[in-house]
Amino acid sequence: MQSLELRKGLQSGARTTGHVRSQEDEAMLRGVLEARARIFGHVIGNGQRSGHKVLRKKLIGEKLLGWYETPIQKLDPMYEDPKEKRRLLKLERLKRRGKGPPKKGHGKRAAKRAK
Repeated sequence: MQSLELRKGLQSGARTTGHVRSQEDEAMLRGVLEARARIFGHVIGNGQRSGHKVLRKKLIGEKLLGWYETPIQKLDPMYEDPKEKRRLLKLERLKRRGKGPPKKGHGKRAAKRAK
């Protein structure tokens, strides 16, 4: 900036200290920076961290939802999933034999505490 000020001073032939000129240049530069930020959508920071980088990214929620198919159960309530049906039948057989999952609070950890 100082070399620019010196050139301007030499071209105009004026012998000034440059103090007033530098304030004018700073004001002009600040105005240019603000205009650039408005035009290109930049944020003028103060040197501290902000979340603007994250907020600037495109939202990807719709893309993620489009990747996964909607479950058939939601589309057709009469549909029975064969895997789910098989799982429930197996669980029922295990319960009849006494091998099913324990009731809440009666598992392995509760048995250790009771001893």
